[in-house]
Amino acid sequence: MPHLLILYDSLTGGTQAMAQAAAQGAVAEPAVTVELRRAAEAGPQDLLSAHAFIFACPENLGAMSGVMKAFFDRAYYPLLGAIEGRPYAAMICAGSDGENAARQLARIVTGWRIKPVADPLIICTHAQTPEAILAPKHLAEKDLARCRALGATLAAGLDLGIF
Repeated sequence: MPHLLILYDSLTGGTQAMAQAAAQGAVAEPAVTVELRRAAEAGPQDLLSAHAFIFACPENLGAMSGVMKAFFDRAYYPLLGAIEGRPYAAMICAGSDGENAARQLARIVTGWRIKPVADPLIICTHAQTPEAILAPKHLAEKDLARCRALGATLAAGLDLGIF
């Protein structure tokens, strides 16, 4: 049975809501198992056991979160040559534009030779003050619907053998 891993990091809840919404969309495909896992708790074996991935993280200081970067630091070399060709998508919860975090993530996973199956999904909260940045995030339904659609797309693609 195809297995979709949604790997995420979240401090204020925005990225967690995005990951959960993607999982909600993906579980609509009964032939695919869906796993949500925090990046801090994950290792190379988690990616080895999955057929596709969604990487979700916040933008912190114009880059991907340190926790997500630490995951890639732990898993990068053990996975070289082991997961080539598997599909992935990226989701970024951003305070400003999220583009650099998306580029950074894409650049790292390029070394694994996994293939992006969608443009990065960036949800911008426009949090710019210290209070807004640290506050719990509540995303709009229209944004969560985009996350659900991304999860559903990856799961359907896995089930149909497109990816």
